[in-house]
Parts: sequence; structure tokens; C-alpha cells
Amino acid sequence: MDKQTQNPWPALEELAPMYREMARVLAERIKLLRAQPPDPGEQYVLARRLAMLEAMRREARELSVLTARYYERGYFRNVKYTV
Repeated sequence: MDKQTQNPWPALEELAPMYREMARVLAERIKLLRAQPPDPGEQYVLARRLAMLEAMRREARELSVLTARYYERGYFRNVKYTV
């Protein structure tokens, strides 16, 4: 296959490690933010930020599994990510 006919987009299996790494980085950031001493005036902002980061981490983990196993026969895909 020559370069002109190759697909420029990565296969879903190739995306799985990227999502896994993203989830790991987000988990580290969440850990750092939780370790900080709470500032009474910033508690609400920190809580909202942590909630957003947790949602992003959860989705990155879910997408890592989905992209890694997408082509497996019998794999039940998360309904959230189906059309």
C-alpha cells in the first residue's frame, strides 16, 4: 500500500493507550489538588474543579476500554458511546 492510499487516522486500538495515559495524568492532578490545604474562600471552586476532573478521568477510562475492545466479538459497548 502506498502513502497516498494509507489511512491518516489511527485505528481505535491505537487510541486506547492515549486515553489510558490521559486518565493517569488526570488522576495525578486530582491527587495533587486533594492534597492541598483547603482555602475556605475557594472550597466551592475547588469542589467544582475536582468534579469536572473526575468526570474527565472517568470518561477517559471508559474510552480507553471502548477503543481497546471495540472490534472484539461479543464485547458489550457502553450505551453512552453508541449512536
